Amino acid sequence: MLELAILGLLKEQPLHGYELKKRLGETLGSLWGISYGSLYPALRRLEHDGSIESVEPDVVPTPMPATGSLDGDLAAARMRRPVKSSRRTRKAYRLTEDGDARFSQLLLDDDTTGDDERTFALKLAFCSHLDAEARLELLTRRRSALADRLARARRTSPGRGDRYTRSLFEHRTQSTQRDLEWIDALIAAEGRDDANPPANPSQEPLDQQGATAS
Repeated sequence: MLELAILGLLKEQPLHGYELKKRLGETLGSLWGISYGSLYPALRRLEHDGSIESVEPDVVPTPMPATGSLDGDLAAARMRRPVKSSRRTRKAYRLTEDGDARFSQLLLDDDTTGDDERTFALKLAFCSHLDAEARLELLTRRRSALADRLARARRTSPGRGDRYTRSLFEHRTQSTQRDLEWIDALIAAEGRDDANPPANPSQEPLDQQGATAS
């Protein structure tokens, strides 16, 4: 899922490693605990298989005024040569065409059950990159998983547990119910979007006889 998150963020714009780590923390949440020790190996893997590529920062030379002498101008020209970037120079990463295809595949093919909390949350964060049919499929899988979880919870009970155990059981059941209602609302919104496509701004208004209004 870390690779999916990296590809999704780079689909939006090229990012440096530091910016990626910050955005990953915002997207995945603090519980994922993304560190540089896990981020940079993932970047190297993605770069090795061609999913991303590094972008070296351009070095803009400082203009040097003419000295009026041949030796002085030659010295100035040598000073204007591009400076080689050091190993410590930050480099940005950007998505390649292969990476874009891999990103779409991970969004569509992974987690077929829809019952993994973190995987679904990550997919939902990048849901806007899917077409309407794929979004609906993702939401429907999640709804089915939540409905099965709620049905199992209602068939069981905490038994003779103390009030804290019973309270935890009730909390989990209520949370599942709220999540199910939330998914139903998202599915309904997808249906409204399909039923009311955005108007074509280039289309001219028509009068009551169907002719183009003057």
